[in-house]
Amino acid sequence: MAYRSEDPTRRPKGPFSVPTLNGRWLTRGTEGRFSAYLLRDGEVVRWTEGTDGRWSDAVSLGGGGLLPLLAVGQGADRYVHLVGLRPVPDTEDHVELVHTTQFQTGRPAVEWRSIQHSNGKSFKQTGNPSIAVDAEGRAYVFTRNGGGGLSVRAQKQGGGWHPWWDLMGSGTDPSPVAVTNGEGLVELYTATAKGLLRYVQEESGGKPVRQDVVPAAVTLGTLAAVTGPSGHVTLFYLDKDGHVCVWSPGRSPETTPFVDAVGAGPLAAASCRIDGFDCTVLAQQSADGRLALAAYPAEQETAGAKWTETGAPQGPLATTLTRALDGGLVAMTVTDGPVLLTMRQKTAADGFQLGAWHSVV
Repeated sequence: MAYRSEDPTRRPKGPFSVPTLNGRWLTRGTEGRFSAYLLRDGEVVRWTEGTDGRWSDAVSLGGGGLLPLLAVGQGADRYVHLVGLRPVPDTEDHVELVHTTQFQTGRPAVEWRSIQHSNGKSFKQTGNPSIAVDAEGRAYVFTRNGGGGLSVRAQKQGGGWHPWWDLMGSGTDPSPVAVTNGEGLVELYTATAKGLLRYVQEESGGKPVRQDVVPAAVTLGTLAAVTGPSGHVTLFYLDKDGHVCVWSPGRSPETTPFVDAVGAGPLAAASCRIDGFDCTVLAQQSADGRLALAAYPAEQETAGAKWTETGAPQGPLATTLTRALDGGLVAMTVTDGPVLLTMRQKTAADGFQLGAWHSVV
């Protein structure tokens, strides 16, 4: 996940630069093979892992002039939902959100369709969309609206989309984080100058409901979340003093400092198995440009965690973490170039041991 505060309607010129990526843009199909998604020259491009472990060449999934921002979500059915922003013709700096779905690993995606904007058919860019998919396979697309609050548009059970629902709020983080909890209900996390905000569904298919603000000093653009073995969501963020903090509303109403950050940028989080136990892994780019990982027993923050740096120093990184079919961790990073690298946990080894980095492109 990468965070960029500048308006993505300002198109970058020259060589490839890392786009804003929200969600797990490395996905796993039902058969265990992975797909990676990036934006390049206004289109989504995808690399697919073959049965022999080798990666395909880049394949275009279209998009028709997308801005350098992509949100990715995947449901329990393993369908991959992609959401981007596209300029609206004959308007000044107006954008619309567009959506497509890939149903099978390595197969084409369906036609991109507009879901408009929370402020009308089109509006100026207001934030970075985030997407989660509920237990019934319905996508929920969140974005900051023109008032600085949040709006969501959800798929209907029988097809099509509900109208945009205004979730209210003001001054929210441009990069909200959407996640599905253990009950298959969608939760949304964001932050303001006053603290953390959580929106949660109270019933399947329902509109997410805002909870009370939890006071916290949050560095915007650093949020990451993971659903633990209890089914509760754990949120991670950087505070103003350089600490990674934890908040899991289903387990504790209070936020807790967890570990010192190794950098100032966004976090990534995922679950995996280590020595047969459920664990949580965090990732952040360190101050010297390397990727750092920290693992600990899932939902046992009192156990603490220690960062381990891996790989060579890079320019600004976008990082995603995903769980493999065997329970092991798979990490992927992209930096300018593009340089797309992936690495896997050595699941047969004792402890949390990592394999070598391999280039996809």
